[in-house]
Amino acid sequence: MTQDRTLLHTPACLCLLSFLTLSLLLLPHSAGAQLSSGQAAEVAGYVDVAKRIIDLAVFGKAQNRSYQRLADFTDTIGNRVSGSKNLDLAIKYMYQALRADGLENVHLEAVKIPHWVRGQERAEMLLPRNHTLAMLGLGSSVGTPEGGITAEVLVVVSFEELKQRAKEAQGKIVVFNQPFVSYGETVAYRAFGASEAAKVGAVATLIRSITPFSINSPHTGWQDYQEGVKKIPSACITVEDAEMMARMAWRGQRIVVRLSMEAHTLPDADSHNTVAEIRGWEHPEQVVLLSGHLDSWDVGQGAMDDGGGVMISWEALSLIKDLGLRPRRTLRAVLWTAEEQGGVGAQQYFQLHKGNMSNLNLVMESDLGTFAPLGLQFSGNAAARAIMAQVVQLLAPINTTVLENPAEGTDIGPWMEAGVPGASLHVADSRYFWFHHSQADTMAVQNPQEMDLCSALWAVVAYVVADLEDMLPR
Repeated sequence: MTQDRTLLHTPACLCLLSFLTLSLLLLPHSAGAQLSSGQAAEVAGYVDVAKRIIDLAVFGKAQNRSYQRLADFTDTIGNRVSGSKNLDLAIKYMYQALRADGLENVHLEAVKIPHWVRGQERAEMLLPRNHTLAMLGLGSSVGTPEGGITAEVLVVVSFEELKQRAKEAQGKIVVFNQPFVSYGETVAYRAFGASEAAKVGAVATLIRSITPFSINSPHTGWQDYQEGVKKIPSACITVEDAEMMARMAWRGQRIVVRLSMEAHTLPDADSHNTVAEIRGWEHPEQVVLLSGHLDSWDVGQGAMDDGGGVMISWEALSLIKDLGLRPRRTLRAVLWTAEEQGGVGAQQYFQLHKGNMSNLNLVMESDLGTFAPLGLQFSGNAAARAIMAQVVQLLAPINTTVLENPAEGTDIGPWMEAGVPGASLHVADSRYFWFHHSQADTMAVQNPQEMDLCSALWAVVAYVVADLEDMLPR
């Protein structure tokens, strides 16, 4: 697969692929809604424009630019947790960079966001032997009392086992050693573990990190307290330490841990969503929105999650501007704040702009890494899907013509739930949760060639959809 992809990215293949793309676009699609010959021909008319965008991003002067922008940004700012000074600096940095790039209507939109502070933290196993546990407190967690918590450990593998052993949990630190099934399923332990343990009298929880692979690396993230349930401290520990304590418990050994956390929550902080545009020449009020989130966790550099998504959304506008293109409709990049706390900035953006929903043509989000792109994920009705299936054929030169269902993204979710078509980037993300929310989320994860390909895909899709004669049906 890698060799095929590499060959398809060589300049010698681009002319042939452009011809093949045009041929494919003019063929009728047998599944789902059908396009008229006129609609198919209209999309096919963008073959040359798509090739120009791809050439500039992958082989031309813009080669490696999104990667370099990301490196400059993350090396300068570092991580950017909600409510922090670093997030403020990141927003100011991007505002100035977007203005310097010559984009239009660059502005900030004020929002209120959570402000949780980690503070000093430490976890030590005292029995059956002394061992320092690698840990990270979970977002929104309360801290421990002064002097910390020293307690015996109860190890369980599921919520069901916790219920079955509820009498044993009283006064103990519950360690959840749940296996990783998928992020969507396993993250429930991080999100709800503290409250479930508190219900049966536990004094704290240590959650096995939500990752399929570990090199003794804890992975943080947001957790939610249930109303009416006592708030107890909650932190993540490594896969290795969770499994070690599970083995000790199986042997019948008594495990004692001392946990100290200074975590606390301050009043909501002022922040901003960051916006830049290329205004449409015919229907400037109608919008195709591209996005990623500027905030990150307070570990690593936030390069993968979601610096890459931010940079390809900026780069897409830069590529279109550099080629002197201006679509019928406005292209708007929105760099969200406080996504990690549940899409807080995006929710407030939705509330502010939902009155203009009929003019929102397509919402796009990249938040699963900018690894090698495989295709586009899309949510919309059958007629819109038929159009998008034709649009992605324009990406044949970079072998990313797959259209999948559905689109996903915390920040664009409210729009899609309201019926606006949505798209998300699908990449070769098998390693994403290796680095997710950990100290390993750095520039070392990123690849400049893969970011170029992601930028090309993002720009082609956004430009063509924004320039078609009609808005996507819904």
